[in-house]
Amino acid sequence: MPSAPFVNPSSAYLHIPFCRRRCAYCDFNTYAGREALISSYIAALCREIETVGQAAPVRLTLHTIYFGGGTPSLLSPSQCERILTTLRQHYALAEETEITLEANPGTLSRAVLAALHHLGINRLSLGMQSAHTAELERLGRTHTLAEVVESVRWAREAGFHNLNLDLIYGLPQQSLTQWQTTVQQAVALAPEHLSLYALTVEPHTPLGRQIERGLLPPPDPDLAATMYEWASDYLERHGYAQYEISNWSRPGFACRHNLTYWRDQPYLGFGAGAHGYVNRYRYMNVLRIPAYIQRLSESGQKTLPFPFSAATVRRSTVSRHTAMQETMMLGLRLTGEGVVEDAFRQRFGVTMSRIFGAEIEELLRLGLVEWAQDEKTGYRRALRLTRRGRLLGNQAFLRFVNA
Repeated sequence: MPSAPFVNPSSAYLHIPFCRRRCAYCDFNTYAGREALISSYIAALCREIETVGQAAPVRLTLHTIYFGGGTPSLLSPSQCERILTTLRQHYALAEETEITLEANPGTLSRAVLAALHHLGINRLSLGMQSAHTAELERLGRTHTLAEVVESVRWAREAGFHNLNLDLIYGLPQQSLTQWQTTVQQAVALAPEHLSLYALTVEPHTPLGRQIERGLLPPPDPDLAATMYEWASDYLERHGYAQYEISNWSRPGFACRHNLTYWRDQPYLGFGAGAHGYVNRYRYMNVLRIPAYIQRLSESGQKTLPFPFSAATVRRSTVSRHTAMQETMMLGLRLTGEGVVEDAFRQRFGVTMSRIFGAEIEELLRLGLVEWAQDEKTGYRRALRLTRRGRLLGNQAFLRFVNA
C-alpha cells in the first residue's frame, strides 16, 4: 500500500527556552539566567524560519502558530513583532490564524498585553498551576494568585477573548479540598479553556530529588484519580466540554494548534530543541541555546531540503505502520472525537479494525474504549476512550505500541 500523499504543514511551533527561574518539576528544554542571549537567539530563530520557508515546495499557509517554552512572555513586544514579521514574510497566514503565546503571571503588564494583542497574538495561555501560595512555592513558581487575577483582567482589557489557564494536580501534600479550591478559583476567572495536568515526577528535577530523599511524599495516584474525576464533573457542570484527556473548553475554543498533534497532522518546529513532523519525517533541533545560535549564524545562504534547517540534529522516517500506531495512540486522547474511522481509512486505505482488530477487541472487553455512533445513522463512526479509559489511558495506548 503506498504512503499517503504529501500534506503541507499548516501549524508552526516556536520554542522560546528562556526562564527567569526553572520550576522545581520542569524537565523541558529550558534555561534560567540566559537572558543575555535572547537577542541573538531571536536572530537565529528568524533565520531558521526564513530558510525553511524558502525551501518549502510552495508558500505555506499557517493556520496555527504557538509560542511555547520556557517563558515566551519574557520576550519584549518588539521581539515578538520581529518573529511574526518574519513569519508573514515567508508564509501566508490565514485570516483566522490562531496565534498562542504561553505566559507566566508576574511577567506581564497591561501595556505589554495590549501590545501583544495589537501584533495579532489572539490566544493567551497562562501558567496558573495552583491557587495556593504553599503549592506554588513547592513547585518553584514565582507568581501569586493575585497576579493571576490581575493578568486575566489586563488580558481582557487588551482584547483577548481566548484565554487558557494551566493547572497541575496530584502534587505532594495536596489535598482534594485544596485542588477543588484551585479549580473553583480558575473557573471564577471565566477562561475559555482549561488544561489540567497530573504532576509527572522527573527524577533529575529538584522536586524529584526531594521526593527521592524522603523530604516530600510521592504523589498518591488514587487521590490524583479522584481529583481528575471531580474536576471533570465540575467543569462539565460549568459549561466546559472535555475534548482531550487533559483539556476542556467552551464551545468553539478547543486549541486548534494542539489538535494538530492529536490528529497526527504535520507541523513545523522552530527553535532550540523544537520537534517537527512533515512528509513522513520526525525531526528535532539541537538542544543548547549557544549551539543553536552558532549553527544558524554559520549557515549563511545554505538551504537544506525542506523541512530541515542548520539546527536539525535528528531525523527519522515514520513508516506507514508506525504512523497508524501513532494515529491510534494520539487520536484516542481526543475524548469526544476519538479516532475517526473514515479519516483513518482515507489516510491509510484500510480500516483500523483490519490492522488493530485484536487490540480493539481487547480494549472493548476491558471497557476502556467504545465505538461512538453517529446519532442519525447509527454507523460506528469513531473509536474513543470510555470514562474508565480516560483514567487508564496509558493501558489503552500501550496496546498499540507493539501492535
